[in-house]
Amino acid sequence: PMTHDLFRTDAYLRSCTAAVTAITGQGIVLDRTVFYPLGGGQAGDAGTLEMADGRLIAIADTRKGKDAEGHFTDEICHIPESAGDPALSIEDFCAQRGLAVGDTVTARIDWARRHRLMRFHTTTHLLCHLVPQLVNGCSITPDYARLDFAMTEPLDKDALSAGIAALVAAAHPVAVGHITDAELDANPALVKSMSVQPPRGSGTIRTIRIGATEAIDFQPCGGTHVANTSEIGAIVVTKIEKKSASTRRVVLGFAD
Repeated sequence: PMTHDLFRTDAYLRSCTAAVTAITGQGIVLDRTVFYPLGGGQAGDAGTLEMADGRLIAIADTRKGKDAEGHFTDEICHIPESAGDPALSIEDFCAQRGLAVGDTVTARIDWARRHRLMRFHTTTHLLCHLVPQLVNGCSITPDYARLDFAMTEPLDKDALSAGIAALVAAAHPVAVGHITDAELDANPALVKSMSVQPPRGSGTIRTIRIGATEAIDFQPCGGTHVANTSEIGAIVVTKIEKKSASTRRVVLGFAD
């Protein structure tokens, strides 16, 4: 069964009602969800599933489903917090709590955690504007984010922090859009990541555009972002590392 990913069109949705369509060793699958699954460098969401009787199941992580060959499916799997116990399968965990396929639940993300992810993810797009080099690694967590740039030149931590602050203060709008596979084929430079390629097959590819009158960043991206750069707040470059002869790592953190 396919999970309708509500966060793709509205990253500010904090909850939704949903039906349980499957319970497997990979997690609890819903027909629709506001939970973002690990992907594109961004961590999966955490939160709760509220059952009809008001009881809560804590969700520790969210992942994309995989088939028997290890290929990603259209399912989104919500992993219960206690699923790390090797003596208790997810199926048994849910059975003990009375959760079954067909039940209706309220899926609710940990909003404070998600909003930190959105702020960091949008800032990585600003970094792509400030450092116009290909990206060969990315990690976005609730506490920090990093981008690895394929380059040999040194980077200045204070200059990048000042550049981010200026783009935040300029209050640039952040818009979700779409392009066709053919449009991306005609403009391959839109893909700035060497390690993550945009998913194809549906005919359209989701994009993020920052800036209205001024073009700050435009690239395919499936993550969650704030609606305006002013919402990012005080995020600075905390460290720059030389990871290899051809890689410079930029680490972001909260200044407040």
